[in-house]
Amino acid sequence: MPAKVHSHSLRTGRFSQHGRIYLVTFKVLYRRRVFEDWRLGRMLVGEMRQASKEGLIGYLAWVIMPDHVHWLFELKHGSLASLIRRVKSRSGIAINKAQGREGRFWQLGYHDIAVRYDDDLKEFARYIVANPLRAGLVRRVGDYPLWDAVWH
Repeated sequence: MPAKVHSHSLRTGRFSQHGRIYLVTFKVLYRRRVFEDWRLGRMLVGEMRQASKEGLIGYLAWVIMPDHVHWLFELKHGSLASLIRRVKSRSGIAINKAQGREGRFWQLGYHDIAVRYDDDLKEFARYIVANPLRAGLVRRVGDYPLWDAVWH
C-alpha cells in the first residue's frame, strides 16, 4: 500500500504577501531527469515568463535542474499557491504533450522561503544559478543552458 501523501500539511501556516520575495523549489514526479533535454526546460521557462508578462510576478532569478526548479521572484498579484499551481499545470501539460505522455508531471506541493528584505538578493541569485556548477553538471555557470537572473 502506498504511503499517504501529506502535501496538504505543507500549506499549514502558509500565506501569500504581495511585494514579498519568494524562493520556490518544485520537483519533477519521481525525480525523472526530464530537463536534461533543455528544449523541455524552455517550455517551463515560457510559462514562468508568461506569469511575469501578465504582472503576476517580477522574476529575479531561476535555474532548471535536470529534475527540479529553483525560482526567485517577487509576488505582485494573486496568491503564491495559485501561481505555482498555474505554472506547474501549464508546463506539465505542454511537456507531457511534447513527450507523448499523459498524467501528472510534477510532484505534489512545493517548498517556499519568504526572503527577508534585508537579505542580499544578488547573493540568493548567485547561489541559485550556481546549482549546476555545484552539482558537477558544468565547469562554468555560463555553460548551462537553463538559468537566468535579472543581474546577468
